[in-house]
Amino acid sequence: MSEIRLVPMERLGFDFSESKDLRELPFNTKEADWRYLDAEEISTLQQGGSTADNWANIQVLEGFNPHLVADCRFYGKVRIGRLSESFIEYHDLRLPVGIYNSTVVSCDIGNDTALHNVGYMSHVVVEERCILFNINELITTDHAKFGNGVIIDGEDEDVRIWLEIANENGGRKVLPFDGLLPADAWIWSKYRDDKELMKRFVELTGKVRDSRRGRYGRIGKETVIKDCRVLKDVKIGERAYLKGCNKLKNLTINSDEARPTQLGEGSELVNGIIGYGCRVFYGVKAVRFILNDHSNLKYGARLINSILGSNSTISCCEVLNSLIFGSHEQHHNSSFLCASTMKGQTNMASAATGGANHNAGFSDGEIVAVRGFWPGLSVSLKHNSRFASFCLIAKGAYPAELDIPLPFTLVSNSESTGELLLMPGYWFRYNMYALTR
Repeated sequence: MSEIRLVPMERLGFDFSESKDLRELPFNTKEADWRYLDAEEISTLQQGGSTADNWANIQVLEGFNPHLVADCRFYGKVRIGRLSESFIEYHDLRLPVGIYNSTVVSCDIGNDTALHNVGYMSHVVVEERCILFNINELITTDHAKFGNGVIIDGEDEDVRIWLEIANENGGRKVLPFDGLLPADAWIWSKYRDDKELMKRFVELTGKVRDSRRGRYGRIGKETVIKDCRVLKDVKIGERAYLKGCNKLKNLTINSDEARPTQLGEGSELVNGIIGYGCRVFYGVKAVRFILNDHSNLKYGARLINSILGSNSTISCCEVLNSLIFGSHEQHHNSSFLCASTMKGQTNMASAATGGANHNAGFSDGEIVAVRGFWPGLSVSLKHNSRFASFCLIAKGAYPAELDIPLPFTLVSNSESTGELLLMPGYWFRYNMYALTR
C-alpha cells in the first residue's frame, strides 16, 4: 500500500490537534490582541510575492508590518507577532526582522523574529527575537513526544521508546523523560523484581505529557538556528544555539539565559533529552539517550542507549548501553564502553575498553564500578566485573572477570606469572595529589 496520499489543499495545516486547547494562545496574549489582515495588508503581501491558501486564516498582533514579509507561502492558521524595521544580530550574523522565502504551515511566530529561507515549517511556536536561517525542514507531527518515553492515543505499546541501559539485552531498560536523573535510572534498573515499583515508574513517565495528539513544537525566545537540515518533533528552550546540524528528531533541548545549550556541526541526534548548558558538536551521533546538565559530546562521539550524568564529557569514542553518573571523562577515539554502570567521577583512558568482549556465550554481561573508577591506558575488561570506589586499573588485558571489593586499590595484571596483583590503599600511599584534586 502506498504511503503517498493526495489530500485537498484546504486541509493543509488542519486536522492536527484533537482539542483546540492544545494550541494555546501564544506569547502571553489574549484573544482580543489578535486581529485579521486588512485588504491593504493582503495587497502588500501579494505584491511582495507571498501567497496563502486563505488570507482569513492569518492573524497578527498590533505592530505587524506586511512590508517585512516576502516570497512566503502560508497554509492553515498562522499567527504573526510584531515586526519592526530592524535587524537581529548574533555574533557576526545580522539578519533583518521579518519572514522571507519560507513555507509556513499553522505556526505561531513571535515578535521581531528573523525567519529566512526555511524550506518547510509546520506546527511550531517560535517565540520572540529568534533567528531561523537556512533550514530545510522544521516540523512537528501530531504524535510528537519530544524525547519522552510515552505513547500517544491510538499508538501501540511497541512504539514506546526505551533506553536499554546497563545491559545489552534490555533487562534493565528504563523510560526516558525530561528530568530523569542517573540516580532515578539506577533505582529503576536495579530493582527489577519489584513489579509494583516498575509499574509506578511507567505511570510517572506518563505524567510528563498527556496522551492527546496535537502538541506543537516550541522554540524558546532568542534562540538561533542556522544552516540546519532537518528538525522534527523538537522542543527547544530559550537562548539555545543550533548551527549546522544534520538531523534533530524527537528531542527536548533544555536551555535558558543562565545555561544556554549549543548543538553544532554535523550532529545527528534522535530520541533524546538534552539538559541545560550542554555542548554537542562536530559529527556527534546519539540515539536513545539522555544528557544531564552541563555535559558535552564532541568530535564524532557515539552515544547509544545510554544516560550521561551532569558535568561530563565524551569525546571521539563510543558508549553503548551504559548508565553513567556525573563527572565522567572519556576523551580518546580508541576508548569504548559497553553495558556498564559508572557511578561518577570516572575516567576512561586512551584505548581502554570496558565490556568490549566477554567470556560468556551471550551478551548479557555487565560492568559495575562505584565512584572514582579509572581504567588506565589500553586496559581491556570483560563482563561481568565489579569494582569498589576509586579503583585504578593498570595497563593490560585482563582475561577474566574481576570482583574488586577493596576501595582505593591499584589493580594490575602480571602476564609473566598469570597473577592478579592488588595494592589496597594505593591512592593514600602514592596518589594523594589526585585525591586532593
